[in-house]
Amino acid sequence: MTRVATVCLLLLCVLAAPFAAAPAQAQADRCPKLVARSPFLAPRAPLTLPAAYPGAREVSLTYVGHSTFLIETAGGVSVVTDYNDYVRPATVPRVATMNRAHSTHYSLNPDPGIEHVLKGWREDREAARYDLEVGDLWIGNLPTNIRDWEGGTIRNGNSIFIFRAADLCIAHLGHLHHTLTQEDLGALGRIDVVLAPVDGSYTLDVDGMVEVLKALEAPVVIPMHYFNRGTLERFLQRFASSKYVIERSASPTLVLSRETLPLTPTVMVLPGN
Repeated sequence: MTRVATVCLLLLCVLAAPFAAAPAQAQADRCPKLVARSPFLAPRAPLTLPAAYPGAREVSLTYVGHSTFLIETAGGVSVVTDYNDYVRPATVPRVATMNRAHSTHYSLNPDPGIEHVLKGWREDREAARYDLEVGDLWIGNLPTNIRDWEGGTIRNGNSIFIFRAADLCIAHLGHLHHTLTQEDLGALGRIDVVLAPVDGSYTLDVDGMVEVLKALEAPVVIPMHYFNRGTLERFLQRFASSKYVIERSASPTLVLSRETLPLTPTVMVLPGN
């Protein structure tokens, strides 16, 4: 009986193994889990700013201003974040993402040449969901809540958009108003580059944003949405006590690759606000 019981137990373990592995595999299939690594696992070269247009394993990121970035892949796909009528790049992108907070984060009249206009919210307050591939770019999102002008809550009024290209995951936090839960962090996984609003008032307060960034553990943080230099410096002073180093670029454009992610987690300040 003992031998039979042992055989049965082994058979049960073998049959159960695929089901036990399924959740881990499902997580691994998500963009960040699949392509990103912890910034503390292996040494990396210092962050560089190559002058050449990105190669097959590189992505170009340009800070246009406020919370708007132009992301360009080696395959020629372009996306503009928080596309609006006030701050726009000269080029018409193939993809535009928007958030609901106010009119500097969305447009009611986007350029008709844009192939994909992705709103980070739905009018019925249900969660907007995206799983979109455009050439060599993949786009997903995590819905979050925002405050209204009376202090109430607009459910799913913001989206953290995630862009994957060249084995890099770039997260744009949008108009984030609250810290992230463990469930949120699990859905996002590991992020290589995070574009973070650091105004400390209209979005999340400085301590809350620092908490979010430390939880994400991205090798590169790029501040945005800070209105003036004083606001930016207040965030940088608060963040200076963390394990991140602070670098400032004279160029609004950063060319990124997995090979050039920094050895030490870095806040990269690009010109503009």
